Amino acid sequence: MTSVVLNGVTALSHLGVIRAEGPDAASFLHGQLTQDFALLDASEARLAALCTAKGRAIASFIGIRPQPERILLVCSQDILPATLKRLSMYVLRAKAKLSDASHDYVLYGLAGTALTANGIDAGLPPGRHSQVGDASAVTLHPSDGIPRALWITPMGSAAPQGTTLDPALWQWSEVRSGIVTLTTPVVEAFVPQMINYESVGGVNFKKGCYPGQEIVARSQFRGTLKRRTYLVQASDQVAAGEEVFAANDPEQPVGTVAQAAPSPNGGWAALISIQIAAIDAGGLHARSAEGPSLTVEPLPYALLEDI
Repeated sequence: MTSVVLNGVTALSHLGVIRAEGPDAASFLHGQLTQDFALLDASEARLAALCTAKGRAIASFIGIRPQPERILLVCSQDILPATLKRLSMYVLRAKAKLSDASHDYVLYGLAGTALTANGIDAGLPPGRHSQVGDASAVTLHPSDGIPRALWITPMGSAAPQGTTLDPALWQWSEVRSGIVTLTTPVVEAFVPQMINYESVGGVNFKKGCYPGQEIVARSQFRGTLKRRTYLVQASDQVAAGEEVFAANDPEQPVGTVAQAAPSPNGGWAALISIQIAAIDAGGLHARSAEGPSLTVEPLPYALLEDI
């Protein structure tokens, strides 16, 4: 197996930005998303989800507050228009304006030595935000121990320094980090805990109500969690939204592929949300009981119930 060098800078054209501005921007988002935005300060970033009333996640974000009355939400570009429309329906009398700011910013992924080369402390934990010139830098969960960051800069600004990183390698690093980014094929497929969001800082159980909050809380505190997300290596191509089957029950799907990317060493890396009992049984395949085989690998973080 060849070693993979995850190092450099790549443009993230698959991501977009929703901008919330106004004196009520933070309080409005606080009442809509799974994380605390009322107390978000300039040194932090938040992972969060937007849920339906039934607790199903329809979007995921990395949010920062570069100014007291401005919040930027980074999400997958393919779900941005529908997400923006849904959020805008609930603004009502709040003094907040939501807009698609994707054309006002350029987003980059930084890995390895590219962080320090651009003034980012590579030793910071995930979820830290710092201002580097006119750019915002957010530390992300590492991939196989390699530090990573999200770089958000105004359109027309200089690109961050570093060697060019293959976009496919970045997508692979996203999967290997264990953090699911929701895209169209898996909208409304999961309660946040099914993609481990409560274990990686994506859910705050002490904040006030938001759509789906009762379902999310009940799943956490009444011991009803039956599905979790696991990191796997697939023998062949797999894609988000495909079903997962177990050898001991080939007729009924036991899970769903949440995110996937080609591995530089062959095969595919994937995050699958699956029944915990099926993980113990083994013999997992994607698409059908005869589809690509899935080999479970250790998650790069501890699940909350194990802490």
